[in-house]
Amino acid sequence: MAYHFIKSKKMVLEPVRDCSWASEMVLNPSIIEDNKTGRIHMLFRATGPCREKQIWGKPLPYPIFLGYGWSDDHGHSWCFDLDTPALTPKLEYSAEKIFMTNYQGKEVTNYTNGCIEDPRMFYFEGECYVITACRMFPPGPYWEYDDPKQCAPEWANLDKNPFGKVASENVTVNVLFKVDLDKLAQKQYEQAFTYITHLTNAIFGEDRDVLIFPERLNINGKKKIVMIQRPFCPSNYQGVKENISPSMMICAADCFEEFPNPSISRQILAVPEFEWEKNRIGGSATPIKIDENEWLLSYHGKQDSIVGYTQSFMILEEQEEGFPKVKHRCSERLIIADEPWEQPNRFKTPCVFITGLIRVGDRLVASYGAADEKVGVLEIDFKELVKFIRKF
Repeated sequence: MAYHFIKSKKMVLEPVRDCSWASEMVLNPSIIEDNKTGRIHMLFRATGPCREKQIWGKPLPYPIFLGYGWSDDHGHSWCFDLDTPALTPKLEYSAEKIFMTNYQGKEVTNYTNGCIEDPRMFYFEGECYVITACRMFPPGPYWEYDDPKQCAPEWANLDKNPFGKVASENVTVNVLFKVDLDKLAQKQYEQAFTYITHLTNAIFGEDRDVLIFPERLNINGKKKIVMIQRPFCPSNYQGVKENISPSMMICAADCFEEFPNPSISRQILAVPEFEWEKNRIGGSATPIKIDENEWLLSYHGKQDSIVGYTQSFMILEEQEEGFPKVKHRCSERLIIADEPWEQPNRFKTPCVFITGLIRVGDRLVASYGAADEKVGVLEIDFKELVKFIRKF
């Protein structure tokens, strides 16, 4: 913690060996403060082996769940419900069963069937939502084998399967749920989450780190919902001519359901510029409003398997015409793995990965995954951080 504006760091959760769904990893938590009660709600990613869903001849699957935690003292101490997950993948292997019902009562593809990862909670127009990165089929022991298809049924490997790349490549699709925080606090999980829509389109390949601004922004004279995404191959999108590393893109729509549409306007927001982010960069947590037209954006960069993932910040400024642009971007790695419990273990690549960021008075409370195995929380002096970022 070399920087004066970082006030504290602590581990709040590690794998629980006697909890079947959280025995191997707990990581990448999202947080949001309840406007009515002041409780800070947390959703965290967790995994454990699931022998009852193993396909003969395939590796042992490790479905990915979302668990629930909370703090009633402004983020200083935390409690967790380890009895049952808050969101559970269905783990169906028959194509006829991989469907779910959306908020309109329509039957839609269940992109959350195999794993539900990396939640990002945010408020929008008076409602709470969470964005999740999902796969149709669960991975195997992914810290050993980087193959998202290893536990998929044989029919999924066919190009003409009913779902296309979502099944044949087990591509990540980002999904939006509405969250009832009262039901969540009461642990009534079946009623707490309502499926809204998918936000990314699998035809463009792997896409993660999707964030939505918590209010509509003025884009060319119209109030729009604005989204940041991090496609693995930005050049798959129209208008991106050169091959660049995984980078942040920005787009806008009138409603959530429009975002998967290939025809909506997208442009590059930021590409890797510094050595510590040369492999990729992506947004980390929902942007925090600074003033009338500026936003603080936390983001991560990966250099390589040795330096791994570290965190920094930038300030975006809204424009009279077009999308927000980067106004200040810190060239330094501000949050790195410097505590003993943050050091690599099963995963050999160092990783500090913020997925939650809220402002509580003059503090920022950030929640993050440490070493892809533990949940950490850190506190930052908001004004001092913004002052520092403005130097760049």
